[in-house]
Amino acid sequence: MTIRIVKANGKWTVRAAGSVIAESGEALELIEDGHDPVIYFPRSDVAMAFLEPSERKSTCPHKGEASYFSIATVNRTLEDAVWSYEAPKDEVAQIDGYLAFRPGEFLQVERA
Repeated sequence: MTIRIVKANGKWTVRAAGSVIAESGEALELIEDGHDPVIYFPRSDVAMAFLEPSERKSTCPHKGEASYFSIATVNRTLEDAVWSYEAPKDEVAQIDGYLAFRPGEFLQVERA
């Protein structure tokens, strides 16, 4: 399994139910064999007030244990739509302190 982490080109935005909850020119792109690339945002560029910690955890043999967050919007809660590796494995240490978002009907991750 090969994982590459590079600086994501341009400025990136996350919209949840139409509201901007993250915007960054310092995002990272994680490219993992067999998966779509994932954009990771520095916590400092995320409106953390919209995120609620979740009970969910998962483990990736290459990245470590992921913690999840739900996003509270005006009309709905997007369950487990955000994840973070609080103590990532050494090979992916660059994503420590970063958050990733699962795009869907009410959540968009876009390059501006």
